[in-house]
Amino acid sequence: MRFIKRQYLLPALTAIFVIAGVTLFWAINLELPDFQSLNERLVTESTKIYDRTGKILLYNVDEGVRRSLVPPDEISKQLKNATVAIEDDQFYEHNGFKLSAILRALFVNLGSGTVTGKQGGSTITQQLIKNTLLTQDRKITRKIKEIFLALKLEKIMTKEEILGWYLNEVPYGGHLYGAEEASQAFFNHSARSLTLAEAAYLAAIPKAPTYYSPYGDHRQDLDARKDLVLKRMLELGFINQAEHDEAKAAKVVFQAFAPSGIKAPHFVMWVLGQLETKYGRESIRTKGFKVITTLDWEIQQLAEGAIDAYGDLNEKNFNAHNSGMVVMDPKTGGVLAMVGSRDYFNQEREGNFNITLAHRQPGSAFKPFVYATAFNKGFTPETMLFDVPTQFDVHCEVDPTRCYTPVNYDDRYRGPMSLREALAQSINIPSVKALYLAGIGDSIETARRMGIQSLGKANDYGLTLVLGGGEVSLLDLTGAYGAFANDGIKTKTQNILVVESSDGKKLEDNQPQEQRVLSENTARLISDILSDNKARTPTFGENSLLYFPGRDVAAKTGTTNNYRDTWIVGYTPNLVAGAWVGNNDNKPMERRVAGLIVAPLWNKFFTAAIKKVPAEKFVQPEPTSSELPPVLRGFWQGGQSYMIDKISGKLATEYTPKDLQEERVVKQVHSILYWLNRTNDQQFPLWEKSVLEWAALNGHLNESETIIPQALDDVHRPEFNPIVSLKPFSSSFRSTDRILIETTAQASRFPLSHADFFFNNNFLGSKREAPFVYSLLVEDIKDLTRDANELKVIVYDSVGNQGTATIPISILD
Repeated sequence: MRFIKRQYLLPALTAIFVIAGVTLFWAINLELPDFQSLNERLVTESTKIYDRTGKILLYNVDEGVRRSLVPPDEISKQLKNATVAIEDDQFYEHNGFKLSAILRALFVNLGSGTVTGKQGGSTITQQLIKNTLLTQDRKITRKIKEIFLALKLEKIMTKEEILGWYLNEVPYGGHLYGAEEASQAFFNHSARSLTLAEAAYLAAIPKAPTYYSPYGDHRQDLDARKDLVLKRMLELGFINQAEHDEAKAAKVVFQAFAPSGIKAPHFVMWVLGQLETKYGRESIRTKGFKVITTLDWEIQQLAEGAIDAYGDLNEKNFNAHNSGMVVMDPKTGGVLAMVGSRDYFNQEREGNFNITLAHRQPGSAFKPFVYATAFNKGFTPETMLFDVPTQFDVHCEVDPTRCYTPVNYDDRYRGPMSLREALAQSINIPSVKALYLAGIGDSIETARRMGIQSLGKANDYGLTLVLGGGEVSLLDLTGAYGAFANDGIKTKTQNILVVESSDGKKLEDNQPQEQRVLSENTARLISDILSDNKARTPTFGENSLLYFPGRDVAAKTGTTNNYRDTWIVGYTPNLVAGAWVGNNDNKPMERRVAGLIVAPLWNKFFTAAIKKVPAEKFVQPEPTSSELPPVLRGFWQGGQSYMIDKISGKLATEYTPKDLQEERVVKQVHSILYWLNRTNDQQFPLWEKSVLEWAALNGHLNESETIIPQALDDVHRPEFNPIVSLKPFSSSFRSTDRILIETTAQASRFPLSHADFFFNNNFLGSKREAPFVYSLLVEDIKDLTRDANELKVIVYDSVGNQGTATIPISILD
């Protein structure tokens, strides 16, 4: 064993010395490029972002790069200190790299053959080398080269020169490179004049320039990182406590930003952020990717036009300064248009802020998720609930501060209402009851499955959830409604179709990702209700902005109780669009409902947009089962039903024609909890009290079971059916013949009324007077076959008894 160890020890040591020698020779002879030529470098291949056709360029990431080089002494000392504090707090002590950081990264990445870049620890000197002199690959050999170049750079340049070059090269987002260019763009003054607060902001951005952009959607995160910079400066002794506190409290205003040659800027910046997260900022900047997005430029222009058309009007009439819109294809999940504010380039209105990604309270726009959950549990559009003043908190009498008695938007109460009417008209009190019956937790789970991930736990909201107590983004809400449009199938929201490398290789080829989140029938019930113009007419009017004659369009509005947010989401089977109007700072608007504020804007867009997609009909839901309890099928008066014959007024029998049967109930007015046998429910006494008070006030007296008739229908009997026979001239005809049908009918007890004629069960016509004779041309008959045809006549008497006769018909040619 000892011999074996000695046998391998010498070759191993020899290999180590050889590798070390080669590495040392390579490092000694490694040439350092000329840093004085940095200002002459150009980015040659930048990523280009296109619309869905791949023809309309939305954005060229590095077109028009802005880079201004200034001497180190022209850059604020505060920015230098802030950058060192957050990026490399040992900058003035190390010789170009930190061995501890290198070893930590090495152990994490050992065996992979690459450097993941996720371990951090690169010094400012290393970052400068990486950004200016080396490629952006993540091989270990590049990392080694980076370290040796950093060591050599530290030998020939002072720390101040290195820091100065770094601050001249560091990216600040978009086309901005270097502190001078960023300072001019952000604050309209030079880098030498930066305040401490401004310097902290600039130091905070380079870690992730797109994510932390002051013109993006993560301003709160940028503010938090700025505060972290100030904290580190305080800890390192760069500033004192008073300076820290003053800078932290300072209100910094960023100048308006207008990148050249950009279309659909909110959408593009959203896409760009995702690309940089996945591929890295440097790859997006230098590797020449071609990105084909889901955006439809024509639809985008329509959306922008609608936002622009109503922007000033809503501000003047309703104190609503901002608006946004998202448009999607519910079948693919593709975002066709995104307008995040009235004007991306208007900094005074925070136009760069993308309201479609922000979380706001949705108001009644959340109700369809609750009703869908109720339908999943067996409730139906005909289920009746009482719209009456109702106290929902069981502790109200003991603690008045806990009382919860919601009201409707118009302060009116309508008594018994079906779920169809309550949802279509957006009535609050029945909706709160629907939430209780459906379950808060289950309703949240329904919304989550449909794509709304921002909601918390059931205990976070209580019964206010149905009125918009949670927070959602317009993007998620629009996508969730897309599952209603798509028959209960949620297609994952996507904004990128294809990503190609510079040599044409596909890095991404995204296909729709589908998941069933609702039953077909539940989705169809919601679409049927939200497109039911008759059901919503009492609230919105017969010719409202939600109504599109000749097209199936479902729509739901939402207004928060404090009038800070107004929403509308509408859809066809192949197009869904959501719009929001309000104020970014949460200031309330005028006390008007969404139908007046946001609906006109949405209607203008949707009227034009639906002309660009095929007209599709919603599939009708299944009829409500007659086996369900009466209260679930629309009978609020009682829970015990019986069928009568309309003619005799007696109990219907198996012989009573269906169209002459009528269901009645023993009138006993109670809340739905009574009929569902939930009298032990804690809400039962509260609901029951308000319903009984309403019944007494409106003169509804209870009946007993004695109201049910004892006698059976005695006018509809088999022996009372008319006797019928047919006599055509022949049972075989040619295609050019005329068929003459002569009916012989004899009444059994009641006078004859009329006769209906059918061919292969297709209705031909009626005759109201005897003799019942009918003629037709063979060539006019639909669904004609050569042999298996049937001619049928049904004769009715005055009380609905009927007799039937049929004969086979064959066609000779």
